[in-house]
Amino acid sequence: MTNTPTPTEPTTGWQVDTAHSGIDFSVRHLMISTVRGRFGTVSGTAGSIDSEGGTPTIEVTIDPASINTGSDQRDTHLRSADFFDVEAYPAMTFRATGVEGDLGGEFILTGDLTIRDVTKPISFAVEANGVTVDPWGNRRAGYSAHGNLSRSAYGLTWNQLLEAGGVTVGDDVKFTIDVALTQPMG
Repeated sequence: MTNTPTPTEPTTGWQVDTAHSGIDFSVRHLMISTVRGRFGTVSGTAGSIDSEGGTPTIEVTIDPASINTGSDQRDTHLRSADFFDVEAYPAMTFRATGVEGDLGGEFILTGDLTIRDVTKPISFAVEANGVTVDPWGNRRAGYSAHGNLSRSAYGLTWNQLLEAGGVTVGDDVKFTIDVALTQPMG
């Protein structure tokens, strides 16, 4: 049974369900094709996701070492100092700073995204997929989101010029987020 939280229904104390959450992305390669990948390890908390408004207290950590593009050689390069430098920067973080719209429907979530110790504001469109109770008695909420960012704004500037013009890796990164939150029943 799926239902959307009502303004009188408290919805605090949520945890990201790491087994059912992830971030997919795509970026242009050689100016002619698109490479897709996924960050599979996402964790965090949501202190308030009620539909009454206000800014939800959301903090998310993404493990850049969990990147998977389907190519071991490319993934190793993306983990290196040329891109995410996972040895020096083992986490990317997001902290919500604002919301516009209906938290029980569609809304714009804004926050601060930090990659390689560079923090920039970002906004993306979010859709609430509902709230339910799982077979073990825990409340669950699901959300889908999408947006884009400039990788160079976060210090991800590695590239190579192509002989015919253009670059090896595009600057615009499109992303989609699917997150499941869980709240133990008390």
